[in-house]
Amino acid sequence: MNRRLLWKLILLITAGIVAMFYLINYVTVRAEEEMSMLSQAHRDELRDWGKQAEALYFAGDRSSLERWLTELQAREDTFAAVVGYEIRHVAGSRGLEERYSGNKLGRDVEWKIHLYFENNPVMEIPFEQSDTSFLVLLPDRMRPGSYWQTTRLLLQIFLPALILAILSVLLYRHIMQPLISLQRATREFSRGDFCVRVRPQLGARKDEFSELATAFDQMAARIGEQLVNQRQLIADFSHELRTPLTRLEIAIGSLGKTYPDDPNVQRLRREANHFRKLTEDTLALAWLDNEQPRLQQETLDLVDLIDVIVEDARFEFPDRVIQTQLPDSAELKNSSHQAVGQALENILRNALRYTPAGETVDVALLACRTKAGVPEFQVTVKDRGSGVPDALLETIFRPFYQTDPSRSAGGVGNGKSGGVGLGLALARRQLTAVGGQVVARNRAKGGLCMTISLPAAC
Repeated sequence: MNRRLLWKLILLITAGIVAMFYLINYVTVRAEEEMSMLSQAHRDELRDWGKQAEALYFAGDRSSLERWLTELQAREDTFAAVVGYEIRHVAGSRGLEERYSGNKLGRDVEWKIHLYFENNPVMEIPFEQSDTSFLVLLPDRMRPGSYWQTTRLLLQIFLPALILAILSVLLYRHIMQPLISLQRATREFSRGDFCVRVRPQLGARKDEFSELATAFDQMAARIGEQLVNQRQLIADFSHELRTPLTRLEIAIGSLGKTYPDDPNVQRLRREANHFRKLTEDTLALAWLDNEQPRLQQETLDLVDLIDVIVEDARFEFPDRVIQTQLPDSAELKNSSHQAVGQALENILRNALRYTPAGETVDVALLACRTKAGVPEFQVTVKDRGSGVPDALLETIFRPFYQTDPSRSAGGVGNGKSGGVGLGLALARRQLTAVGGQVVARNRAKGGLCMTISLPAAC
């Protein structure tokens, strides 16, 4: 197996983290610089104060200048002054005086204001016509960076979180894209589309997922071929088996006309019927397992269906009592009369077979709702047999599984076929095909209770 996905993830995560630190640093520096500058309105206001002070200074009215400065300090709760400066040569070479003319007593309005200093800086607006400047301690309302701590917190927490979220989305999409394709292909394959393939959907991608897709395609091709062959085998077997069985039944019928009272002929007829039922049930079970169809096609009255099944069972088992508790009607939509009928018949026959002669089998139908609030019908069939061990409550639904024949009250010796263990397995498959289910549990007073749940509408 190659390690391309590993290297892709290493490259993507490394690049993402490096980009995150670079971006955080860049945005933080830029934000600090922008928030360290005075706003343009405050710059203009400070320059206007400087012009007013300069005008009063050159007007020669010192009292007016003092009064204006006093009013400004009171209004802004700050300190302001007009100061002059000059350079006096003390020693050394001359000729550098012009270079010293730019000496500053305060900060220019275009300079940055340090956000981390506790005290406000002194701002200087130099006069244009003399070595004099207007100095003012920057008022609190003009100091920039009021929201710097909040902004800094946002940049240190939310910006990394945003970058990591974007990186996570990229990683998720890169990983999930082939997984979604594989999931979709698996779903389609389970629905019977054996031609579905995953590798072509991944394009030129070459990593561990592409190898997984190739392995899936090989598996799908192999299983698809096996299932197609199995279907063909079942179809051929069905045709080849039914033909001689039909000829055998015709021959037994002719023999029965010649020897109507011969017990051997009657025995052959029973065995032929048993063999046909075994064949039909086996083929039906194989079809349901392979195709997994949804047999939801028609609307039926569940009460009428149960009445017919119960009447047939009473005729077949005259030595048992069947008690029913049914409503007037129970409309079952989007279902299958044949599938539901055969399933209920098999479950009821099983209950009668394991109930001793003279005992009662209870059949009840109840309209209720699931935990999710979906309406459904529940049919319960309770027998008076010996039940089964709790560990086998699911095993009895396996094909060809039979419990201890000693628990059967209606074996061959009583004239009833003991079956071959297909009835309950076939019933569960048929109920699944119409959206229903069946579960078994032991009764407290002995016997088995089968609960069939059928959605009222699908």
